[in-house]
Amino acid sequence: MNGLPFEPPDTVIEARDLTKTFGTLRALDSVDLCVPRGSVLGLLGHNGAGKTTLVGILTAALPPTSGTASVAGYDVTRRPREVRRRIGLTGQFASVDGQLSGRDNLVLIARLLGAGRRAARVRADELLELFALQDVAGRRARTYSGGLRRRLDLAASLVGRPEVVFLDEPTTGLDPEARLVLWEIVEGLVAEGSTVLLTTQYLEEADRLADSITVLSGGRVVASGTAAELKAAVGRRTVTVTLDASADRESAVGALRRASLEPAVAPQSACLVIPIDASKDVATVIRALDQAGAEAIELSFGEPTLDDVYLALAGRNPLPAASPVPALSGGPSA
Repeated sequence: MNGLPFEPPDTVIEARDLTKTFGTLRALDSVDLCVPRGSVLGLLGHNGAGKTTLVGILTAALPPTSGTASVAGYDVTRRPREVRRRIGLTGQFASVDGQLSGRDNLVLIARLLGAGRRAARVRADELLELFALQDVAGRRARTYSGGLRRRLDLAASLVGRPEVVFLDEPTTGLDPEARLVLWEIVEGLVAEGSTVLLTTQYLEEADRLADSITVLSGGRVVASGTAAELKAAVGRRTVTVTLDASADRESAVGALRRASLEPAVAPQSACLVIPIDASKDVATVIRALDQAGAEAIELSFGEPTLDDVYLALAGRNPLPAASPVPALSGGPSA
C-alpha cells in the first residue's frame, strides 16, 4: 500500500469480511462496516456478541484472523501506529491514574503524545473546561465520582485531537444525569467534525446519538441501517384504543375490520390494539369508531422502539424464517 490511504475521503472506518477466532470460538464472522466522516455509528449487541472484539481490531489492539479493516485511511494491520495516532479510545472502565489529579492526568498524556510543557497545560485546561471539570481539576482522580471519572476518561481520549473516537460502552454504570452530560459531549464532538463509533447496550443512547446502527449477534452483522429503518423492518405502528365501558366492543371491532384494519382483541378487555401502516391511518380508526358509535376514552399512537429491534434482531426473539432481516440501505453495509 506504500503507506497511502486507500479509502475514499468520506469513509473513515471500513471493515471488509472481518473475522476473528480464538481457538474454536469465532468471535467475529465476516463483518462488514462503512462509517462516513462526521457521523456516529451505534454498535448494538448482547454480551458476547463481538462488539469489544471489533473495537479491539479497529483500534489496532488486536489482529484479525482474516479480512481487512482501515481507520482514517490506514490499514489497521499494516499501519497500526498511524491508526493509533488518529484515534481516541474510551473503554468500559475508567483508565485514568487515580493517584494523579485530573489536570495532571491530562498533562501527562499530552506530554506522552509529544506536546511541550506549556502546550500540554493549555490543552489540559481546554479539556477541563469542555468537560466542566475545572472545579475538581486539582483533586486526585480516585476521589472523583463515577460520572466525573468517565468525563475525565473521555477527556483523556481527546487530548491528541483524534479524527476518530471509539466509545466502548462509555456510560456503563452512570446515573441518568451523568449519562445525559456525556451524550451532550458526544454530540458536541460530532458537531465539530469527529467520527464516533459507539458500542452500547442502552437503546435510548443509540436512538439519540447514532446516525446509523449495526446490530451484532454471535459475531455476525444481523442488520444495519438508521434507527427509523430498523424500526420499520421489525414491526408496524399501532393505535391503542381504550373503549368507554358502555361501548359495544363487537360493533367497534366489526367497523374497524370493514375499514380493512385488523384489531387485536384481548378477552374481557376494553383495549383494542390496531396495527397501521402510516400515521394517516389514525383518522381511519377514529372514523370507524364513530360509525360504530363507540366512544373512546383514550387513544394512543405508538411506533416500534429500538428495544423491539434489539430483541428481534439480537437473537433473543428472532424474526420468523419467512421474514429474513434485510441489509438496509442508508447505513453501514451488512
